[in-house]
Amino acid sequence: MMKLTAGELAQVVGGELVGDSSIILTGPSKIEEGGDGTVSFLANMKYEPHFYTCTASVIIVDRNFIPKQSYSATIIKVDDVYQTVSLLLSQFQKKEDNSHGIHGSAICDDSASIDKTASIGPLCVIEAGAIIEAGVILKAQVYIGANVKISKASIIYPGVRIYNDCQIGQNCVIHSNTVIGSDGFGFAPDEAGNFKKVPQLGNVIVEDNVEIGSNTCIDRATMGSTIIGEGSKLDNLIQIAHNVRIGKNTAIAAQTGIAGSSKIGSYCFIGGQVGIAGHLEIADHTKIQAQSGIGTNIKEKNTKWYGSPAIDYFTYLRAYSEFSKLPELRKKVYSIAKEIEENKDHKEL
Repeated sequence: MMKLTAGELAQVVGGELVGDSSIILTGPSKIEEGGDGTVSFLANMKYEPHFYTCTASVIIVDRNFIPKQSYSATIIKVDDVYQTVSLLLSQFQKKEDNSHGIHGSAICDDSASIDKTASIGPLCVIEAGAIIEAGVILKAQVYIGANVKISKASIIYPGVRIYNDCQIGQNCVIHSNTVIGSDGFGFAPDEAGNFKKVPQLGNVIVEDNVEIGSNTCIDRATMGSTIIGEGSKLDNLIQIAHNVRIGKNTAIAAQTGIAGSSKIGSYCFIGGQVGIAGHLEIADHTKIQAQSGIGTNIKEKNTKWYGSPAIDYFTYLRAYSEFSKLPELRKKVYSIAKEIEENKDHKEL
């Protein structure tokens, strides 16, 4: 088990320590749980009440945080709590044993190029012409199709399938049971209404520093490439259709579906269960709220969208606020109508 003192942790994260620097820390904890010998953090101020009762030995806080009550923990003040937490967790992360070499049960075509520093796990299959570069780790039961290239230091977790001709960049992480390069959903009906498959001849290119969650599917292009841009992060259970292009450093949450040939800009944030229709363009820095449906191009950068079909985020919030008042408004309208009717009858008398 990894151990370090509060003073050592403060040095690692570049923080200002207030309290006992000699406390031994053995792991992280949530602020609402705590525990002796653990380090917690206060990043969202709605959790501030827990700060005063937390039993963690050390709590990381924003440099400008001023406690309103007494507290017992040693604190470390930092400039950015969220970024510090990422660094903190890395200090306690268990290192996996990834011995170099090819497991005896793996099946590797003789024409595949596998760097001697790569790690090929049990029951992996590597087809003809594949290239596995230095430091790549393939966990158990990974399938690598013909002519696939996995670039340096990428990690592919158990059960991932990467179809022929696809390319994975450096320092990528692909989690279990994801499928990359399956056929795009391309069918053309004939005169009788029977669907004829359109051959899917392209590939998928995943650029450097991309992370892809479990059970995500990224379809190969009909022609050309489906592209996942450098630094982008994809959650679990996402569907990316053929010829989609996603820009750099875009984050997409679970159960989102993007239809064919749409182009998603860089630095976008897309919430869970978002649906994006085909052949659309989404501008850089766009933010789309969860469960929204996008059916038109978004050409202006730095906009926020909500609803289905989606509209401007703040317009949606105002509209929803009025929508929630409709039952009360209905009563008032009926009351006014009744009063008008009664006054009318009174005048006739």
